[in-house]
Amino acid sequence: MTNPSMPAPALLAWAGRTLGARPSVQDASHPQKNSRVWQLTLPSDVRFYLKVSPRPLMYERETLALRHAAPALGAGRAPQLRASSAEHLALLLTAIPGRPLRQLTLTPAEEVRAHRQGGALLARLHAAGDVSGPRRAEAEQALQAAADGAENHLRNAGDRVTRAEQKLVRDLAEQLRALPPLPLAFIHGDAWERNLLWSKDLGQAGWIEFERARFAAAVQDFVPMACGTWADRPDLRTACLQGYGRDLTPEEQHALKCLAALDAVSCLVWGPKLDDPHVTARARRTLDRLVKGVLA
Repeated sequence: MTNPSMPAPALLAWAGRTLGARPSVQDASHPQKNSRVWQLTLPSDVRFYLKVSPRPLMYERETLALRHAAPALGAGRAPQLRASSAEHLALLLTAIPGRPLRQLTLTPAEEVRAHRQGGALLARLHAAGDVSGPRRAEAEQALQAAADGAENHLRNAGDRVTRAEQKLVRDLAEQLRALPPLPLAFIHGDAWERNLLWSKDLGQAGWIEFERARFAAAVQDFVPMACGTWADRPDLRTACLQGYGRDLTPEEQHALKCLAALDAVSCLVWGPKLDDPHVTARARRTLDRLVKGVLA
């Protein structure tokens, strides 16, 4: 009987052949049931991560990001792709220094440093992708695609969203469609404290988990933090955007409000489905703040 907390034998054999040694294996998955990540440690104590993507699209996005954009962040600031297997939807990644901010107890000054560096790294990532040809068309359609998903999310959320909240979400989706063209970028797609690493020893930040990376409006990368940490810590918003090198334009700020509403409804669907109370609570709080008019 296969141990579900261990990689499949064929997958582990592939990783061992690639690394040139049989590694020890430790489960490093997130609590969600679709997360499959293992820490591999060689006899030399060098660590790697073996990750199986939940879906082919996520595998393709992360592979593209790690090959063509993430290297722009610099050494130790993002994993390097050692090998990939389309057959297994598997990625073999180098380890980078630090632990997720969500797992650390930091001083306010350290948090500010981490978010400032995180913003600077996002600026590098945003500039790294070649936004031309079909990629430009993909990026230009990203906000329209987000607005188009509103009705599906509302239907799936059901009675978790009140009638007043449904109307607000629909209104903001229509406002999103009416916005002028916004700055485009190659975005991380899941930029929040679970994926922002901080090394206390090095005083260095790094980003992981690029499976949602894509060409889109640059502002879309700030939605998770706007719906999460920034709600209580405006100083971290300031630090992140200082690192990013510019503030959001008025049009981007309005887009952020609209996107926050769509993100909240989506999270009210996926939070319970993935049994992730953090995501569900973030969504509920965002909608409450939007109804009260305090998320502007």
